[in-house]
Amino acid sequence: MLKINKITSSNVVDYAAEELKKYLRMMMPEGGDIKITYAPEALDGFRLGLMQDFGLDVSDVSDPELDDLLYIDCDKNGGIIAGGNPRSVLLAVYEYLRQNGCIWLFPGVDGEYIPMKENEPVKYRFAPSCRYRGQCNEGAEFQQSMMASIEFMPKIGMNTFMIEFKNPHTYYSWYYDHTRNASRPAEPISFDTALQWKRMCETELAKRGMMFHDIGHGFNVDPFGIDSTHAWNKVDDSLIPDDQRKYLAEIAGKRKFYRDQPINTQFCMSNPEARTMVAKYVAEYAEKHSNIDYLHVWLGDDANNHCECEECRKKLPSDWYILLMNEIDEELTKKNLATRVVFIVYIDTVWAPLVHKIEKPERFSAMIAPIQRSYTKTLPGLAEDFKLEPFNLNKNVFPRDLSIFLEYYKEWQKMWKGATFCYEYHFWRHQACELSGTVLAKRIIEDVRAYKANDINGLIEDGSQRSYFPNGFAFYTYARILFDTSLTYEQIAEEYYSHAYGADWKIFLDYFERLGEALDQGYLEGEKSSNPEISAYYRPEYLENLNRAEAILAEGEELVKSHYNSDERVQTVSVRLMEKHIEYCRGFIEIFRHKAIGDDDGARKIFVDFCNSFGAHEPEIELWYDHLIYTSNLRRIIEFHPSQKPNEVTQL
Repeated sequence: MLKINKITSSNVVDYAAEELKKYLRMMMPEGGDIKITYAPEALDGFRLGLMQDFGLDVSDVSDPELDDLLYIDCDKNGGIIAGGNPRSVLLAVYEYLRQNGCIWLFPGVDGEYIPMKENEPVKYRFAPSCRYRGQCNEGAEFQQSMMASIEFMPKIGMNTFMIEFKNPHTYYSWYYDHTRNASRPAEPISFDTALQWKRMCETELAKRGMMFHDIGHGFNVDPFGIDSTHAWNKVDDSLIPDDQRKYLAEIAGKRKFYRDQPINTQFCMSNPEARTMVAKYVAEYAEKHSNIDYLHVWLGDDANNHCECEECRKKLPSDWYILLMNEIDEELTKKNLATRVVFIVYIDTVWAPLVHKIEKPERFSAMIAPIQRSYTKTLPGLAEDFKLEPFNLNKNVFPRDLSIFLEYYKEWQKMWKGATFCYEYHFWRHQACELSGTVLAKRIIEDVRAYKANDINGLIEDGSQRSYFPNGFAFYTYARILFDTSLTYEQIAEEYYSHAYGADWKIFLDYFERLGEALDQGYLEGEKSSNPEISAYYRPEYLENLNRAEAILAEGEELVKSHYNSDERVQTVSVRLMEKHIEYCRGFIEIFRHKAIGDDDGARKIFVDFCNSFGAHEPEIELWYDHLIYTSNLRRIIEFHPSQKPNEVTQL
């Protein structure tokens, strides 16, 4: 009879032991019970704990607390499963199970492939390629999905989760109000409920030892008595307290909400009193929330919205921002807090500071966020006459190519030598511009490798927790390539598709690859218009692509019919998801038959009907499909005006 001995006393090791027991019993259902015992001196059975407690060297990594290190040395009767930190012990358990044939393809029990077999010996020692491997809440989120996502992440090797906002009620409301889905009546939740659910998420993250990143936007207005939970909702200027208005950014001679949205409103960073208020507010928040691993202190959202007062004009926004970071450090130091703080290289702060630098880099991490980049290419290279554009207050044009963005970041590196990671947007609206998942998977592999080559040590994805439509291949690729950058597209595709679709997996992969080529992400990102003056999406010749896609969908329909039921539950669910995806693509094609020839009214009418008809399927597939993300992207395209640029910052 197998047994599990916990060598290290840790709540995360406790959870790792329970997970090992659960899946071993699923693999060997007639193998009897598996006893779990805390036994630091044990020499037999499975032994779980920190590598340090086994006397194992952890010098493979620079910081064992932050960098994961996995160690496995097991025969069929047990052995050592260890890690350089408690989280790594859990990751090592999942890796041991993975090497024994267990695969997790998407959240929930329906996403699990657990073979029925005897366990086999595993010897393994590995430090994942990237330190930060995570995601941030976004889109229309519901609590069951959040719980399933948190449970799923370490199973595929991820270690980081960010929850944006002091209270993420806005994201929850997009789901519970059933925005853009008339087939489901609204079921509003309170701000208190959303806050309680956030705390539930935090507790579940702690149980798994995940690195918890908090807040982001909000510190730009909360210190001045303005509630950031309004987020991007438009509110009346009367919400600004009279005695606090002087602290808001002055634009065109007025201090008010930018575009009527508190979250988009910068504050007057040259005002020392305002900076002190922000610094103290941040420190007080950190003191009250000691469970935070990384506290993100971002500025207001949107672009070209910084203060134009005489004093603010004297320095770049990034200089004032870094000065604020140093003042936050002083306040945290006064409270004897070791809280790590993240500053963001985002939109207007893409331009590096010229005057100030971080005084205590050990407290800080930089996070680059290239929201306005193109997602149809990674590093296209620089023109021979390329030069950086100078900062132009509230009139900036932002870099679209990632290669150019990284040139701007090199200017930051003259001041900043500390830890850096990236905040990416593949699973925001861009996943809805690439409907096969295969093209997106290839882009993610190229992107992660490019970031790693530029000393950017991992990613957090700003994207829906329901990014598994038509399947989880793109997200699975994201997790696997962050874990091991040496993996190839072909290796990851075989691992995913062979478990998701069974023996005929190559036919399914070929189907999705051809569909991705036909539907053409470049067009759907607004980069291939025949006449941009009419629309970024005017392209009559795209009708040929749509006809080709229709023929491919017909092939997919036959694949669904011939593989509708399977002995493996995960394969049945994968095929049923594909069935719904075919219906989605057909509605999508009808919309774009009108959009491509400039018939915006025709496209709009079909869109409204489609939102309601396809929305009726959401309850069945909502753990994997985010109706708001997909329909919001369609709305953005349909309402697109020629004066806009496809990469303009837009909210859902």
